[in-house]
Amino acid sequence: MNSRETSQRKTFDLFQFLYKYGTLLTILILIIVFAYSNPAFIQSNNLINILRSISIVTIIAIGITISLSVNGFDLSVGSVASLSNAVVISMFVWFSQNTTVAIFSAIIAALLVGAFNAFMIVKVKIPDMLLTLATMFIVQGIALTYTRGATVSQNMVMADGSFATGTISPFFAKIGQVPWIILIMIVAVISVHFFLNYTKHGRYMYVIGGNQEAARLSGIAVNKYKVVAYLLSALFASIGGIVLASRVMTAEIGAGSPYLMDAVAAAFIGFSVLGAGKPNAFGTFIGAVLIGILSNGLVMMSVPYYAMDIVKGTVLAFALGLTYYKLRS
Repeated sequence: MNSRETSQRKTFDLFQFLYKYGTLLTILILIIVFAYSNPAFIQSNNLINILRSISIVTIIAIGITISLSVNGFDLSVGSVASLSNAVVISMFVWFSQNTTVAIFSAIIAALLVGAFNAFMIVKVKIPDMLLTLATMFIVQGIALTYTRGATVSQNMVMADGSFATGTISPFFAKIGQVPWIILIMIVAVISVHFFLNYTKHGRYMYVIGGNQEAARLSGIAVNKYKVVAYLLSALFASIGGIVLASRVMTAEIGAGSPYLMDAVAAAFIGFSVLGAGKPNAFGTFIGAVLIGILSNGLVMMSVPYYAMDIVKGTVLAFALGLTYYKLRS
C-alpha cells in the first residue's frame, strides 16, 4: 500500500469516526463551551430544564422517525399537535369533560388526520411530502376555525359574552410537569426503539424504507405498514400536543407549529448517531438533546432569539449533508 492509499484510508477512517460519533462529540464540546462561559449551565436544575424543554420536541420527532422508517415524511405533525392541544383544552374549558374524555378526543382527532394522510398517500398515490404539506395547512385552518382564532383558557370570554365555566383537571396539569413530562418522553423513546428494532413489524418497516418493491415481492403488506406509520406519526404528534397543553394550560393559536423544525432536525440528526444510517428512536433523542443544549446554551450566552434559527438550520444542514453523503457513498 503506497502513501497515497494510506492517506485515503486514514481520511476514510476519520470520516467513519465522525459519522458515528460526531453528534456525541458535538454535544460534549457544546457542554464544555457553555459550561466554561456560564458555570450555571451544568447545574442539575438547568440540565433538568433542558430535558423538560426537549420532551415535546422528542415526542413529536418520534412520530416523524416512524414515518421516515417506511421512507415517508410527515410534515403535518406540528399542526396535528396544535389541533390536539386545542381539542384537549376545549374539552375541559368548554364542555367540562374529565381527563379521559379530553385526552381520548384529542387523540381521535389526530388519528383522523393520520388516516387521511395514509389514504391519500397509499391509495391516491400523492407524494408524502406534498400531501402532508397540504395537510399541515388544512389542519392548521381547522384548528383556527375550531377555536375561532382565540386562545382557549380557563375563564375565557365565550362568543355569547359569558365566561367559560369548565376547569382543567389537576391530574391533567401534572402531566406537563417534572418528572412526568420527562418520563413520558423516555417511555416514548424506549417503546419506539424496541418496536422498530426488536419486533418483526418494526423490521418490516425498515425493509419497506430500504426497498419498497423488494419488500412487496417478499410478501410484506407494504400499504398496511405505511398506513400504520402515518397513524403512529399522528398519535405521537397528538401526545406531544397534549403534553404541551398540560405544560402551558392553554391552547394558543398554532401552538405546535414551532416544534416542526426542531422535530425534523432531531429525526434527521439521529440518522448518523452511532452510525445507524437509518431513522431510529435513540438517535432522534440524541438529536433533540443536541438542539436543546444549543438553544439553552445560546440563551444563557444572551444570543438574540431571532438568530437561533440560523444556528439550528446550520446544524440540520450539516447533519443532512453528513447523512446523505454517507448513504450515497
